[in-house]
Amino acid sequence: MNCEEVRTHLHDFVKRRLDPALRGGVGAHLGGCASCSRAEQTEHALDELVEQRLPRYAAPATLQRRLGLLVGRPAPARAAPRRWTRALAPAMAAALAVGLGGVLLQRGVSRSSEPASLASELVNDHLRVLASQHPIDIESGGGHQVKPWFEGKLDFAPVVPVPEGGELTLRGGSVGYVFDRKAAVLVYGLRLHVVTLLVFRADGLDWPKAGEAERGTAHLSERSARGFNVVLWRSGELAYALVSDVNPAELNEVAARLAVATAQPRGP
Repeated sequence: MNCEEVRTHLHDFVKRRLDPALRGGVGAHLGGCASCSRAEQTEHALDELVEQRLPRYAAPATLQRRLGLLVGRPAPARAAPRRWTRALAPAMAAALAVGLGGVLLQRGVSRSSEPASLASELVNDHLRVLASQHPIDIESGGGHQVKPWFEGKLDFAPVVPVPEGGELTLRGGSVGYVFDRKAAVLVYGLRLHVVTLLVFRADGLDWPKAGEAERGTAHLSERSARGFNVVLWRSGELAYALVSDVNPAELNEVAARLAVATAQPRGP
């Protein structure tokens, strides 16, 4: 298997979802490829970050009471006989499932749609940068050093914006993935915040139409997922996505400046 095929299956490999034959092929490749082995370590770190370090919110009191009934908390003094409880438990579980589904949908956490959304995928890529011990493969000495490094590693030539005279600084770049396609991953610093700019081919993606705002010659689309903010724009065949926990207004201003730098000249 080559690196591109392995990266496609890497998340499922870490989650142990692959069939034995495919898992063996991926494992054999990881044993001899240092780059993919580092990517596997990043996937493990990402899982830890998502599952253990991101904020957790307490369930509503009514939901806690329902869960308490299912896990066997002591019943009130006037509770019905245990046989009645056992008979009614399946119905209570079904009611809880319906109620919990309603809560999730009301809060916009649809399990069937969110994992496949572009914003969620981009936030996942940003989390990989945050979780990785070595998120940068080429340190910045300026755009003239970072941009040539991508030659031969991508099937397109990304524009590498290098801000001047402000708080936003280019730290460096690496190669990543957005869904099934390679992406240039540019890492910036903004005070104590990490800002990730992902550049990838836009063809075939379900590009968001709602929420677009015109800023100069660019059409910016703002999204958010899991507490992070995302600003998207396109230039020619390429898509650009800026991701950070910076507040939406400031991130939008940064995106507007970078969009100008990445704009391709229009034909006659």
